[in-house]
Amino acid sequence: MHQPAPSADLRHRTVEAPAGRLHLVEQGTGPLVLLVHGFPESWYSWRRQLPALAAAGYRAAALDVRGYGRSSKPDATDAYRMLDLVEDNVALVRALGEERAVVVGHDWGSGIAAASALLHPEVFRAVGLLSVPYTPPGGPRPTDVFRQMGGDQEFYVSYFQEPGRAEAEMEPDIRGWLAGFYAAMSADTMPARGEPDPHFVARAGGRLRDRFPSGKLPAWLTEDDLDVYAGEFERTGMTGPLNRYRSMDRDWEDLAPYGGAPIEQPSLFIGGALDASTTWMADAIAAHPATLPALASTHILDGCGHWIQQERPEEVNRLLTAWLDSLPG
Repeated sequence: MHQPAPSADLRHRTVEAPAGRLHLVEQGTGPLVLLVHGFPESWYSWRRQLPALAAAGYRAAALDVRGYGRSSKPDATDAYRMLDLVEDNVALVRALGEERAVVVGHDWGSGIAAASALLHPEVFRAVGLLSVPYTPPGGPRPTDVFRQMGGDQEFYVSYFQEPGRAEAEMEPDIRGWLAGFYAAMSADTMPARGEPDPHFVARAGGRLRDRFPSGKLPAWLTEDDLDVYAGEFERTGMTGPLNRYRSMDRDWEDLAPYGGAPIEQPSLFIGGALDASTTWMADAIAAHPATLPALASTHILDGCGHWIQQERPEEVNRLLTAWLDSLPG
């Protein structure tokens, strides 16, 4: 395996896009691979993939999704609908002087990557999904589903719906909140079986952070890494990222014409065995032969939590590069 190129080779760029501007960090030359992060992250969550993909002969570009980092942050909630995020990705590919790209996403980035491939197969020739499997558009209204989860507790996605509510928990101590959130979903620091689930909130004045682990960072996250993430969100606030959750019903309406549609391009799925996204969505993973008919392989990493490309960078890099190398030109 090639040794990753030094971080000094990273190139920061800002390009014009429907959001106004998109910030990205790229490394390497060759076929374009667009890397799309999730919540609450930034381009920095791909810091271990950029040099590895560059060393393998690819032009890797990790963006700040609109609302994050140095990208534009529209005020309107519906400016974070999936259709707009997909058009950002298309604009980014064009701004980089390319016609086609492979798109790889993690967490919400997985959903954005999947929608990009579904809506623009002429641009996105293959799609890699990390942590969150593909579920075709359709089914019940999302907020109705989330409202029914948890019984006497409130599911975190429902908790995020009311503007300002989650921000009031997060923004007074963003660094501490992020540390707890990352630890709550990391394999080596997540709550033990039987302890209160950090994906739920007590309905009577509860907060997500009431159930976060405290006092220990996960092994993948250094104090310096946490400073990078916290610095971005302290500057930008949390409303833009949270508006992605507040746009889910709009997505359900927008994507209704694609109800049940498979993604036909070559695809890859990598999940963590200890990640709630993998266990709760086991039926979606089982349906991948039908919903992702050109799926190359599925990999469930034992002992891995949600932050998969950061918890297990060497393994994820190996799987990604092998899959990329197998794709038709």
